Amino acid sequence: MTVFGNQAVRDIETVLHPYTNLATHRDTGPLMLERGQGVFVYDTSGKDYIEGMSGLWCLSLGHGNEELIEAATAQLRKLSFAHLFNGKSHDPAIELAETLKALAPVPTSKVLFCNSGSEANDTQLKLVRYMNNALGRPSKKKIVARDKAYHGVTVASASLTGLAANHADFDLPIPGILRTACPHHYRGAQDGESEDEFATRLAAELEALIEAEGPETVAAFIAEPVMGAGGVVVPPASYFPKIQAVCDKYDLYVISDEVICGFGRTGKMFGCQALGFRPDSISVAKALSSAYIPIAAVTIPEQMYEAMLVESRKIGTFGHGFTYTGHPVASAVALKTLEIYAREKIVEQVAAKTPQFQGHLRRLADHPLVGNTRGLGLVGGIELVADKATKQGFDPKRGVAACCVRFAEEEGLIVRALASDTISVCPPLVISPAEIDEMFVRFDRALARTLEWVRKG
Repeated sequence: MTVFGNQAVRDIETVLHPYTNLATHRDTGPLMLERGQGVFVYDTSGKDYIEGMSGLWCLSLGHGNEELIEAATAQLRKLSFAHLFNGKSHDPAIELAETLKALAPVPTSKVLFCNSGSEANDTQLKLVRYMNNALGRPSKKKIVARDKAYHGVTVASASLTGLAANHADFDLPIPGILRTACPHHYRGAQDGESEDEFATRLAAELEALIEAEGPETVAAFIAEPVMGAGGVVVPPASYFPKIQAVCDKYDLYVISDEVICGFGRTGKMFGCQALGFRPDSISVAKALSSAYIPIAAVTIPEQMYEAMLVESRKIGTFGHGFTYTGHPVASAVALKTLEIYAREKIVEQVAAKTPQFQGHLRRLADHPLVGNTRGLGLVGGIELVADKATKQGFDPKRGVAACCVRFAEEEGLIVRALASDTISVCPPLVISPAEIDEMFVRFDRALARTLEWVRKG
């Protein structure tokens, strides 16, 4: 029987943990983190861990950035809270909206703030419906999302998500969500099918889905440039241009979920720029404030804004928003974060460190347990398999990736196990070259221990 310290007992008896086996947690207890600095976090015993997941894909500038701390503190002293309801406003929200409009990779009329990626994508679904009602297209409401997509956990955004655990026993998805294939060439390609041929087939399947449903009923397509929680899936180079052509043909509103990819992760400011497609709108969160304060945003194109004006005149109000929409402290921290990205040339830094990071990933592909590695910029996935030749995966009940993650934690590295025994690596963008090397040294040790564990059965 495991004997827990006081903090762990208090956690088990009071805290409900997301994405955790709640029953197992009672037996294993929590990892108690106490402080962080740079790319490292430290537990209550003082042991250091490289934060190889940027928290949850979000801590882009690492821990302890004094400029962000000061930005929050100064704003708390000046205006601790103000809302944007009923026409009220404040300078941090206005300046942040102006900055995001200038940065956005798509023409943007307005910016709508919220608090998380889930809220942003939930809002996207609502606004697509709202716009099409205003445009006199009440039947054009269905939204196409992809298998293994991750778009959040609210009722609407979890419905857009394409992962079984997010639907099971929550009675999801809601009606109006269509599902198309995940662009994972390693797992989805037919025998001998090139990446370009695979992309062509997936675009044809999307077109067939739209035709079968009726183009007049299909409103939008939503996609992460690089799929995150579904397994760090990087699509073939020709995938998005082919998908874009289908969306353009059938007048689908295209949404780029930039919650993970936005603000430099891929080596470009936004993932859609790195993958070559032109969305109508983007959702951003996470790195918008380097995760120091919750904040997210949705960009609104002029056509949608004009439709929103029509509805607002008809109804008398725009009936959407959150208490903390454009929170002044969150806005101030996000502004300082974007200033740091520009001043320190963070995107260029990521591009410069990408060959080293991706080189480590490619090297891991030779390991006996690794079937496939993939990545872009400073995000990568390592897929573990039982048989490299046949791509046969492990029995999910064995929890091989979870075991590797546990060994990594013991070696002083925090990474995450995803679907299909894929391990994700997504360090803070400010990680140094020496820290990249050390991160993979620690992962090498964990992988060696995992191989030994697998061979012992």
